Amino acid sequence: MLASKLCEGIFKVLIKDIPTTCQVSCLEVLRILSRDKKVLVPVTTKENMQILLRLAKLNELDDSLEKVSEFPVIVESLKCLCNIVFNSQMAQQLSLELNLAAKLCNLLRKCKDRKFINDIKCFDLRLLFLLSLLHTDIRSQLRYELQGLPLLTQILESAFSIKWTDEYESAIDHNGPPLSPQETDCAIEALKALFNVTVDSWKVHKESDSHQFRVMAAVLRHCLLIVGPTEDKTEELHSNAVNLLSNVPVSCLDVLICPLTHEETAQQATTLDELPSNKTAEKETVLKNNTMVYNGMNMEAIHVLLNFMEKRIDKGSSYREGLTPVLSLLTECSRAHRNIRKFLKDQVLPPLRDVTNRPEVGSTVRNKLVRLMTHVDLGVKQIAAEFLFVLCKERVDSLLKYTGYGNAAGLLAARGLLAGGRGDNWYSEDEDTDTEEYKNAKPNINLITGHLEEPMPNPIDEMTEEQKEYEAMKLVNMLDKLSRRADVKDLHQDGG
Repeated sequence: MLASKLCEGIFKVLIKDIPTTCQVSCLEVLRILSRDKKVLVPVTTKENMQILLRLAKLNELDDSLEKVSEFPVIVESLKCLCNIVFNSQMAQQLSLELNLAAKLCNLLRKCKDRKFINDIKCFDLRLLFLLSLLHTDIRSQLRYELQGLPLLTQILESAFSIKWTDEYESAIDHNGPPLSPQETDCAIEALKALFNVTVDSWKVHKESDSHQFRVMAAVLRHCLLIVGPTEDKTEELHSNAVNLLSNVPVSCLDVLICPLTHEETAQQATTLDELPSNKTAEKETVLKNNTMVYNGMNMEAIHVLLNFMEKRIDKGSSYREGLTPVLSLLTECSRAHRNIRKFLKDQVLPPLRDVTNRPEVGSTVRNKLVRLMTHVDLGVKQIAAEFLFVLCKERVDSLLKYTGYGNAAGLLAARGLLAGGRGDNWYSEDEDTDTEEYKNAKPNINLITGHLEEPMPNPIDEMTEEQKEYEAMKLVNMLDKLSRRADVKDLHQDGG
């Protein structure tokens, strides 16, 4: 009760014309108190919300952000609004009535290209994310009425300082400095807000939207190829990029790979000349500066996604939340884009040479994915099996070669393919080429376990003639007993 009265007193003070330092102090106290839902109930009114909107510069349509001294007040007001909207259902309803989403987009446009007010952008975006999370109607408003997709994409471009070299290609400076903490936080909030704006877009989107989705995918490719201030922040940034890429229509994900530039092509030619002649397999995917190349296409972003997936597997926990999105994304990319599938097949399922160990034993990406095919979480094991199945062009014989029948049985049973065959999707007819090592070992590979087994000794070879005759008579007697039981059973059935 006392805290609520304190909140009411703070709003009465904020109405008055008081110095900026006093405003900031009042808002800091209000921000702390607004974490308590019980405190918020009596003070969440339209009038009090409008006070905060005014202080956050959300009411002025033409007012520019020129007074640097006001920035701390704007930031603290936005922080208070974030807490209040998150903790109060009344505030959520008032947000709709006050058209808060439109006001937030207007403020974003004012500071879109202003790097020195990242805190304002960050909390504006966080509030926009909360609104679109709590109100599905606001997602539609942001997407269509407020043009949230291009606006938020431009915010990301600004955070990453993107310089375009082509329509959907940006310049990547691998030796450049990492993103600052402020730019990283701003980008993460923009990615989260964009996720809500574009949710279900992969199901329903207009053909006219394809360009905008490709631009966004190109920005996300750039995001995957840069790093944040710390390893944890980089992982958080890439995780949100993966989630957002899952919302992009799969036909627009072709921009994740791009043809080599003239400079990269010349660089690759030099690198290939430097490789020994017996390193033909490596020649397909080697380029200086660690750029991954396949069939003349830059595969850096796909390689980052593959490494991200492997790190999530190695964590060994929270597979459904942390691993499923990136596995689903790679599966859909592989199904729709041949070059991506062939590159991932080359990385995940290279030609088999050593088949002495079971497919699930070892530390390669293939071993890790095969282990997931028998995971206790149904969703995790389904998507892991689906990914490998797509890499095998949905051919049962190819999948069994890499995983063994026992590991693949669940997927094949669900697809009705236990007897063999292939899935419903069409793939190119180029065939895999087996290594000499695999061809020599193939007759002795156990199809169930998927690995090489030494031939079992024949127990009869070590028996004497008397033992063989004794075992043969035992078998004859057993067959005779079975035959008699069958005759008695048939007699009873006929008599009944």
